[in-house]
Amino acid sequence: MDDTDVERVTLALLDAANDKDSEVQEQVRKSILTLGKQQPDRVLAMCQDYLLKHPKLVVSHRVVILQTIELIVGCRIEDISSPRIKSIISLASDEMTRSKDVIPDWQQAASNILVAVGNKHINDIMEEILSKFQPGVLPHFFVVKTLANLSDSNVYGMVPFLNAILGTMLPMLNMAKQDNMKWVFSSALCHFSESILEYLANLDKAPDPTVRKDTFSGEIYAAFDILFNNWLQSREPKLRLTVAEAVGSMCHLMASDKLEEQIPKIIPAFLSLYKKNNEHYIISKSLCQVIDASVNMGSRVLETQLESLLFALHQQVSAPVDYSNPPTVKNHNEVLRCFSLLAKAFPDRLVMFVLQKLENSNERSRMGSLSVLRHLINSATSLMETKKLLILASIRQPMADHSNKVKKRVVQVISAMAHHGYLELEGGELLVRFIVQHCALPDTYQRNQRLTDPEEVTNEALRMMCDNTLHLLTTTVGRLADVLWPKLLYYLTPAQYSNATTPLCKSLIVLGNKKKSNQEPSFQIDFTQEVNLSSPQTLMIRLLVNAAFPFSSRGHGAPSLSLLQVLSTNIHPKTEVVWDSEIPPLLSLLEESTAESLEKKQWDEKLLKLLSKTLATINDDKWSCQLAAESTRYLSTYNNFLEEKSFLYRCIGVTLQQCFNKEVVKKQLQEILLMARHNDAVEREGVAMGIGLCANSHLEGTLAKLDEFGKSDAFKKSPSIFNLLKERNDVEVEKVKSTLILCYGQVAVNAPPEKILNRIDQDILRCISKHFNTKVLGIKVETKDLTMKLSLIQSVGLIAKAISECVKKQGYVFSRKQELITVMLDFIKAEPADSLKTPVRHLVMNACAALMPLDPALSENESFDLLKVCVNSALSLPPETSTPEKTKEEEILDPKQRKALYGDTFAALQELLKSVVAKDPTPDGLQSVFKHIESWLSSGQDHERERAITATAHILAYYLDNLTVKNMVSFHNLGALLGRLSPRCSDPHPTVRTAAIDCIYSLLYIQLRYEGFSLDYKDEGVDSLLLFKDRLENPDHSVLYKTCSDLTKVMSKRLPQQQLTTFVFMLFEGLVDSQTNCSRASSVILNTLLKNRGGGLQDLVPEMLEVLHVRLQNITEEQVRVAVGQTVLILASQHLQIVINTLVNQPLPYDSWTSEMWMALGADPIVANQIIEMVMEKLLIMAPYTDKKDSMIRAGTTKVATNQPLAMTCGLKELLLNGQSQEPAVSLFPQLFSCLTVRLGASVGVSAPKDSNTKHTASIHVAGVAADALRILLARAQLDEVMKRLDEDNAWDAMREPSTHINGVTLLARAMAKHAGPRLPAIVECLCPSLNNIYECQRVTVTAFFSELLSHHVVTELMLIDVLMNNMMERISDPCCTVRMLAVRGLGNIAVGSPEKVNKYAKELLAAMSSGMEEKDDPGKLITLEAMSGLSKVLLHLDKKNVHLLVVYIFMKIKPFLESENDDIRCASILLMGNLSKFGSGESVFKDQIHNVLVSLLLHLVDPNLKVVKACKYAMRVCAPVVGSEQITTMFQNHLHEDKSLHYGEFINDLTKYLIQDFPGMLNFYHISVIQFFKSNWPEVRAGAAMFIGFLLGNLQEEHLSHLNMGTITKGLVMLLQDPDPVVRGKAAEAMGHFH
Repeated sequence: MDDTDVERVTLALLDAANDKDSEVQEQVRKSILTLGKQQPDRVLAMCQDYLLKHPKLVVSHRVVILQTIELIVGCRIEDISSPRIKSIISLASDEMTRSKDVIPDWQQAASNILVAVGNKHINDIMEEILSKFQPGVLPHFFVVKTLANLSDSNVYGMVPFLNAILGTMLPMLNMAKQDNMKWVFSSALCHFSESILEYLANLDKAPDPTVRKDTFSGEIYAAFDILFNNWLQSREPKLRLTVAEAVGSMCHLMASDKLEEQIPKIIPAFLSLYKKNNEHYIISKSLCQVIDASVNMGSRVLETQLESLLFALHQQVSAPVDYSNPPTVKNHNEVLRCFSLLAKAFPDRLVMFVLQKLENSNERSRMGSLSVLRHLINSATSLMETKKLLILASIRQPMADHSNKVKKRVVQVISAMAHHGYLELEGGELLVRFIVQHCALPDTYQRNQRLTDPEEVTNEALRMMCDNTLHLLTTTVGRLADVLWPKLLYYLTPAQYSNATTPLCKSLIVLGNKKKSNQEPSFQIDFTQEVNLSSPQTLMIRLLVNAAFPFSSRGHGAPSLSLLQVLSTNIHPKTEVVWDSEIPPLLSLLEESTAESLEKKQWDEKLLKLLSKTLATINDDKWSCQLAAESTRYLSTYNNFLEEKSFLYRCIGVTLQQCFNKEVVKKQLQEILLMARHNDAVEREGVAMGIGLCANSHLEGTLAKLDEFGKSDAFKKSPSIFNLLKERNDVEVEKVKSTLILCYGQVAVNAPPEKILNRIDQDILRCISKHFNTKVLGIKVETKDLTMKLSLIQSVGLIAKAISECVKKQGYVFSRKQELITVMLDFIKAEPADSLKTPVRHLVMNACAALMPLDPALSENESFDLLKVCVNSALSLPPETSTPEKTKEEEILDPKQRKALYGDTFAALQELLKSVVAKDPTPDGLQSVFKHIESWLSSGQDHERERAITATAHILAYYLDNLTVKNMVSFHNLGALLGRLSPRCSDPHPTVRTAAIDCIYSLLYIQLRYEGFSLDYKDEGVDSLLLFKDRLENPDHSVLYKTCSDLTKVMSKRLPQQQLTTFVFMLFEGLVDSQTNCSRASSVILNTLLKNRGGGLQDLVPEMLEVLHVRLQNITEEQVRVAVGQTVLILASQHLQIVINTLVNQPLPYDSWTSEMWMALGADPIVANQIIEMVMEKLLIMAPYTDKKDSMIRAGTTKVATNQPLAMTCGLKELLLNGQSQEPAVSLFPQLFSCLTVRLGASVGVSAPKDSNTKHTASIHVAGVAADALRILLARAQLDEVMKRLDEDNAWDAMREPSTHINGVTLLARAMAKHAGPRLPAIVECLCPSLNNIYECQRVTVTAFFSELLSHHVVTELMLIDVLMNNMMERISDPCCTVRMLAVRGLGNIAVGSPEKVNKYAKELLAAMSSGMEEKDDPGKLITLEAMSGLSKVLLHLDKKNVHLLVVYIFMKIKPFLESENDDIRCASILLMGNLSKFGSGESVFKDQIHNVLVSLLLHLVDPNLKVVKACKYAMRVCAPVVGSEQITTMFQNHLHEDKSLHYGEFINDLTKYLIQDFPGMLNFYHISVIQFFKSNWPEVRAGAAMFIGFLLGNLQEEHLSHLNMGTITKGLVMLLQDPDPVVRGKAAEAMGHFH
């Protein structure tokens, strides 16, 4: 290769080295480097010349070139000639020092070259540098910096020079006045010192092993003197730090005596730097080096500095550490290293200092001290051994600190202490307590609250840390087992540790199981010895109460139960067997449950049963009595956890059942009643349940105790001068009375039935009454206290329940029944009507329902009052979801509580109503209840209707079940009831619907009973109603219609004529019922009746349609409109022509009600068939559109649709939407499909007509209507696969628009051919006549359809091929350009659909395609494109004899299209070329043609269009055998697969090797062809051409260079290096890298 070419290229690259695109810049640098590696001397020379010739070059450009020189030198230092090295050193030195000012980027780049050369040629470098480092003259900044960097990169080469350098440098130090010079000298001294230390540390590898530390001591000390005494005082922080860093490194090289002398100065100076600088890491690092050097030489004077040193280091270690800022972390670690070094020299002083600092309460100070302490415990284990007790004593103070940050450090220290044997020593248990205390921390933050202080330690974080620490101590520090067991048990019972229960239990389980399995005697706990531990009874009850609330306190239920099982024999020897069988199933249940899913009531029962079973198994009265006593004493622990306390009361009740010592029982009951906090409802309930459970075994004693307590001092008001106190006592007394009232109710329920009846009046009710009513001046005054009310109501209910149970066995007249009911009703009346906040309502109704069956019965008025009050009070409540206004003193119920309260209230109402009907089961009795509910049935409020009908259904069902008919009676209000209830069968609420059916069912059966039918008589019609319920649950409209219709049939059988008439009259009004679902029901019932009566209404049809139209305008509900549409169908089946004429004349577009009516007409196959035939006939003979002039001025016309055909298409579309139209649609499918396809063709691009009234164009998409109708037709014909394919391809949208219509029709034909073949012959027959239609648009549609059919073999199978081919041949000469293009496409498609027929039509096909490629009237070259694509397909199947003579002729025609701007034409021409290849094999002419276009194909492999890329891959793969090179053939066939990605660079690289090898003679032709593409329009192709040339050059041997015109190549690449596209520039630069 000519040297001048390499130079031109290198020069161009050097020019481009500062390209604005960073990637291009990088590539340029790589190419210069590549050239430089090949010819280092020449390229380096050019770089040097370039810099010399362009002294004004911008700095960034110079820097890139200097960096490139550095890279070349770095790679090829061995191969660069000595003269060149010298000139480079000279250049770099000059570039570095030319400017006296410091210009960092430029001078650093030059300095880097010197350092790179210095790795090999240190002597030459030193000669140059030292020439600029003369004694007495202040050197250039970068000269010194270069020396510093050289000492880093070439330690062994530089250290021998350092003595001399230091000698020259020392005098210069005093000359340095500028801070930057001082900085660079200091930095150099730092680097020199480190290099010397490294050299001395590796003397075995050093060139001169005689070098010693004292060689440098003198110079280093002299330099130290200047730096330390003068420069360290600088105001510039950066300089001070660098000086400090240098001093730190120099200390190790100073003579010991000098260092000893300087320590008292160095340390204070460094410590003062902390105050002056923000960056402390360098200071700490240097300080550490000074301390290290001092300690190593055994300095005595260091001790004098110790106090100030420790003080400053402590300040540093106490500074916050920001882990996102690495220097603060490094500083912290360096400071800790200082402490470690000092600990070696002064262990006692250091420990005393740290422990004294712990006494300081400052948060940061403490945190720092604790960090040091932890570091010392872990790192200086042997030194700390003697100080353990001292440390244990001192850690107590920080343990009392309130800061979580301090506590976190304390926990870390405790963890370290545990692993080094501190916790076994005296005082260790305090550390364990500290950990446990913090396992019990409450939460700090609400969820989603943001932390502001990044260092902040939340309670949660600290707690989790303590949990983990406790777990670690338990599992990893084996010797702690006896410290922790059993002492950890102590923390289970005090309330303050309750949040730590879970981790405590887990640790105890691990410890206990370990001791148990190892059979260690220490597993058995002697509770008498362990004075701090609670008794076994307290432990057991605590764990049992924990288990009752398994998801509280961080899920302590399961761990508590598991621990109970582990402790079994420690609690009592007999518990093991029972707990081993009972506890595991409970644990399994917990595992499967969540807080929401666990049935709390059943869970509590299981635990109480476990307690009962345990006590029965222990069978030790003394033990049980102690358990009861301790449990009672333990109650106060739960004063802040009332649910838990309530459960504990129940546990005490169960325990007392098992106690046989009556005195103990009495004592515990007294204590419970005295200790109880009666002000709280939960606690009152708990006390009552506990006492009730006790009564099961001790009825007499319990009643006696309650009576005694009721008369005790607790109820006597103590005189006091403070009214406030007096009032408080009143409140207390009311609450205590409430508790007692509840107790009596619970006693009644829990006591043995045989003992309770004769106690009710005397003992129980008397006492309740006494407590509830207070006497003032001898007059009874009723309390207003809600608590007492609720207690009384609950107790009355419980007592009534207890009596009911007993009455089953013996008779009883409850004389106080009415008195109690009156009291109850007064309570309800006092409740606010607009809210439900208390359980008064449901408790009263439950109590009344329980009282109703008891004798004596109520009078009529009493019954009326009871019902009125209860029904109105319940039904008028606001809906459950409404949130009441919050008043000051009341709290709003949470949604869960509210839901429960509502549910209870309505269940109670139903029970009450049943109990009333049960007392009077007659029509009048029923009416007496129903009249209270009736008005609520038609309420506008959903919730009120639902409540009313649900209640009605329950009463009617209950009434029917209990009905006995003595004589035949008319059920007088049946019609009225049905009229009110039947529309509700379609109510919006499913509950209302099913309840309505229940009501009608019950009513009709009651009617049958009254008509005299026997009890066991079953009426089929009425029974069928029950089956409707499932159907009504389904909100599907058609199901609702059918159900209402069937319901009507059943009702009409049972209703007299006159009532039926009224019923119908109501239905017309019902169409606009406020509940649309009910109006729906009305319309369905109406239709059912019309079917029988509609025949004679001919004259009224138009008027009826108008009335319906008016009604419908007020109906928004879609289903009601559908139902009205069915009304229309019923009329149409009787009067078709009138209905159709009325509908066709409706204005377009149809509004929804007209559409619904049309759709309804499809429901009857006979009607639908008649309509479809009528419409097809009209569409065939009527003009689809008219051409209207745009305006008087402009010449253009617009197609406007004609009215009647459009209206009929719209109607047909709506009609076909009805699923019932399937039968006529299928029978007329070919005709209807053809008709709609042609209609679609005639509608594309057609505007809608103007509305005759408004004169505005109707907003209707004419083609869209036809497309929709066609789509619905396919659905009706059940061509699901066709539909699926068309929907996937978005074909429907395509068919509607002029620009995509042909594509849409093609997709339609394809889907039909693939999935509906057998239907095609009839369709083709129906479509053929339209090919001669005068409307061009219809010819286009049909030609497109036929053209696509030819792509499918099915047309040959169905013997349609000749018909279609003949039609296509005729269309070749159609006046319409689009039709001709589609005809050419169709002819090409035969090769895909019926390849075996290609040779039969060879002559016609080739003629048609050739003329297509020469088509003149072809504006978008669409016919040309189709002809090439078609010929490509046809060639695959033609015999050679038919094509042989035409190959070259076709090839010549194609070639111009290869570089066409049109992507599709490029693609088609390349594919066609590939397909021609099989006809040219063995023909040298053809081979030449392939080589002619090979470059074009190769470069289009990176074409921006992916289709073109795939076409190139295909063409090259099939042409491969013709190329004439086995290697290239193999390569094309292996790598060029359409769907596989291609690494273009590698591919072209390999290909150029084979081209050079196999076709050296054609290299000239190839490279000239490639160069032509340097001017291609596509940047991708230009970049590809540059790559091609690059690889060609890279792989070319010397002997072939003569084939290439290097001048042209160079010129071309230099031009590309200035291309606007950065990718092209990058590839040109890369290609230039191959010039060598």
